[in-house]
Amino acid sequence: MKKRLELLEQLQDIDLQIDSLKSAQNALHGEVDAIAHTLDGCREDLAALQGRMTVLEQEKTELEASHAIELDNIKRSETNMKEIKTNKEYQAVGREIAAARKQVGELETQTLQKLGLIEELKAEIDQKSRDLEELEQNTRQRIEEKKGEIGAIQHDLDADQAKRDAIAKDLPASLVKRYASLRDQRRGQAVAIARDGYCLGCNMNLPPQLYNSLFRGEELLSCPHCQRVLILKQQAQ
Repeated sequence: MKKRLELLEQLQDIDLQIDSLKSAQNALHGEVDAIAHTLDGCREDLAALQGRMTVLEQEKTELEASHAIELDNIKRSETNMKEIKTNKEYQAVGREIAAARKQVGELETQTLQKLGLIEELKAEIDQKSRDLEELEQNTRQRIEEKKGEIGAIQHDLDADQAKRDAIAKDLPASLVKRYASLRDQRRGQAVAIARDGYCLGCNMNLPPQLYNSLFRGEELLSCPHCQRVLILKQQAQ
């Protein structure tokens, strides 16, 4: 029975180590995801700026097209004025030309504004592109480092799992099943140390008869409060 208790304690120690390694590995996976998320965010920002540039370029093209149309209208009206015979018609065409010239001025102003916005946005896109390129380089390096750490942990996990499997084979299947059930119920700790009349798993006082039975080591005993398997360990003198 003493041998089984020792094996159970070893099994719990290695399971706790495996739990710790898995937690560290999961944290690293989370860091990798966060790094990738940051990179995706930067790419999305750049894509949004490029989309805005496309809209501005389209608006500028439309303004230039309208400007060309108005200039063509002015030219046509000025040609038609040469053939006008009445003063009333002459004045009407003159007003059309004046309105068209005003529209041309407004279109030129709007076009210049668009050009200014495009230049500003182009500078922002260039900077964002440089930032993204640098971030991509750093991201690749950081992800490779994290993957290396994840791989090293996996190596340790595989080794610990092999040790665990070897220990579990030396225990009855029913005991391993009971141990696993207790681990699920007791946050990973199925075995508890008994010392000075207390269960150190739940810090509750053990019945004297049960505690005394632990000294004989003839059977597996559990704490009546937390149900963990008890292992007697006296305080070192």
